[in-house]
Amino acid sequence: MNERLKALADAGVSIWLDDLSRARLTSGNLQELIDEKSVVGVTTNPTIFAGALSNGESYAEQVKQLKAEGADTLKAIRTMLPDDVRDACDVFAPIYESSKGFDGRVSIEVDPRLANDTDETIARAKLLYDLVDRPNVLVKIPATLSGLPAISATIAAGISVNVTLIFSVERYRQVLEAYMTGLESAAEAGKDLSSIHSVASFFVSRVDTEIDKRLNAIGSDEAKALKGRAAIANARLAYKLFEETIASDRWQALAAKGANPQRPLWASTGVKDPSYDDTMYVAQLVVDGVVNTMPEKTLNAYGDHGVTEGDTITGNYDDAQKVFDELKAVGIDMDDVFELLETEGVDKFIVSWNELLETVGQALAKA
Repeated sequence: MNERLKALADAGVSIWLDDLSRARLTSGNLQELIDEKSVVGVTTNPTIFAGALSNGESYAEQVKQLKAEGADTLKAIRTMLPDDVRDACDVFAPIYESSKGFDGRVSIEVDPRLANDTDETIARAKLLYDLVDRPNVLVKIPATLSGLPAISATIAAGISVNVTLIFSVERYRQVLEAYMTGLESAAEAGKDLSSIHSVASFFVSRVDTEIDKRLNAIGSDEAKALKGRAAIANARLAYKLFEETIASDRWQALAAKGANPQRPLWASTGVKDPSYDDTMYVAQLVVDGVVNTMPEKTLNAYGDHGVTEGDTITGNYDDAQKVFDELKAVGIDMDDVFELLETEGVDKFIVSWNELLETVGQALAKA
């Protein structure tokens, strides 16, 4: 067992890997990561699946079979991707059971082209849940304005959700509201709230990437001194909101009915700027009860030289707010930053989905 990663897990951070492939499953690599690197969950997306499909022979036989059956590209995706997620769910089943549903989770993403279509997102979330047919699957729904009511409806139906693409504390506030609204509807329908879980994926590194670019453009010493500080401050303020929410009367009423808190999940935790510490978005966001979903490069970096120093969030709210005040003072329009990041995020998700369609289409054509 890697001691550095074990220390992170012992501090209360659930380590999820941001990657999944059939080769990981069939080779036993995923089980090795569980046994040796404290990995207790997996997230995946169209880019990851497209890469897995194009970089190995693990899918070749199934692609041939699907082609022989006359499957089109969408049918092939709706077969192969849920198959991988289902198999991963089975690998993680013991962790799911032992953690009472908080970990042992595998995420699968709703078609991002539906990010601004509430009704279709709800329908597709139900379809994916049925296709995977495992209790430890999390259906990923983006936190767009159209996604918020879809999150509520999906939770109300008893389906656990990974809310993705959250950048701002204000949007996170709306996500928490959507989760509680869904739980309240589920309770009214007589559903067992203890069986419903959710994580809120708060994106980290992309915030610094965009704000650092703007700070460089401003060019002052005051601006440059703020580089690499916005994303961590933003995440810490999000956790402050989480604490305030679970202390509220509304949440306490749901908790009394067995509801589980929607855990904060730090996403996009791979460092984009090579001049930064490659473990900063892990080490500086430690507190009991959160999830950090890491690309394997970041996982290995932390395993090699990451240092866990206990809670690095809850004592730093004043400093985080000070960073935001200073960003505003030097001329950073945070509302514009977050709006741009969400728009770009949806666009990137759609590009990834289209690349997946192309990759699967080419695989079928060659089979």
